[in-house]
Amino acid sequence: MRAITRVWHYLKSFRRARRNQADLVGWLIRRPLLLLSTMFVESMLMFSNRLDPKLKELAELKAAALVNCQFCLDIGSTLAQYGGITEQQIVDLPKYQTSDAYTDLEKLVIAYAEAMTSTPAIDIEELRTELLTHLSKAQVAELAATVAWENQRARLNQALGVRATGMSDGMACALPEPRKAV
Repeated sequence: MRAITRVWHYLKSFRRARRNQADLVGWLIRRPLLLLSTMFVESMLMFSNRLDPKLKELAELKAAALVNCQFCLDIGSTLAQYGGITEQQIVDLPKYQTSDAYTDLEKLVIAYAEAMTSTPAIDIEELRTELLTHLSKAQVAELAATVAWENQRARLNQALGVRATGMSDGMACALPEPRKAV
């Protein structure tokens, strides 16, 4: 049921697109195998259902904000709200550590996404160990794959100049976050 709900959220989001709709497909159609493989991975992550979709949405949104992918922030904010993430959670994403809008587990998931997205990479062994006290190994694997894919997706979109489509117009939208000094 979660997968069907997520597919429905994607369809609702894409119907909201008002501009720049062909940016990504316009690039990937030139390499059909890349387009097909992208669609395959997207589908498999959507149908992976061990992890609460709200946690996946928060992790993806944090990674998109750190990479500064305008398209990912646009669609991610829309999907997050359709998936039950509150406007306050979207607005407070840059200051999640001190926000009351998140549970301890949500803060831990966001910290994990932040650590995975940081360049240079941050040692995440302690975060993974803490996550394993709340989630199963299968759920942590799904979370890691989700964040890794969002990094790939966001960096590809950014490199190709894929722009926001207006899916989140009229809704709260996560903002790009400046890189933190390491």
